[in-house]
Amino acid sequence: MKISPINDAALAATAAGTAGTAGAAASKAERNAPAGAAAPSSAAGVSGTVTVSAAARSLGVASTSAGSGIDEAKVAAVRAAIADGTFRVDSGAIADKLLSNAQEVLSRTRSRDA
Repeated sequence: MKISPINDAALAATAAGTAGTAGAAASKAERNAPAGAAAPSSAAGVSGTVTVSAAARSLGVASTSAGSGIDEAKVAAVRAAIADGTFRVDSGAIADKLLSNAQEVLSRTRSRDA
């Protein structure tokens, strides 16, 4: 593609016309940011604050509560074994589970197609 002065001028005009939308894009990014995340700042120097509602905060607390189904003692034991260099992977168990899961997926697909 050959760039001529006309294309450069059109590009400059387009960039100047979209400079005002940078703030709108930053505001949208701020609204879509996860709770507790820092508000991003744009190159145009636009910044803002994020307010998280009580309902959103309660959802965040609920998702990190002890009822998440994670065995914290087992996680700690695995982390310690990895740190000590004593963690061993049972490749046979992994292969068995992988084949079992693949067989289950295939049987579901076949039952839907029938």
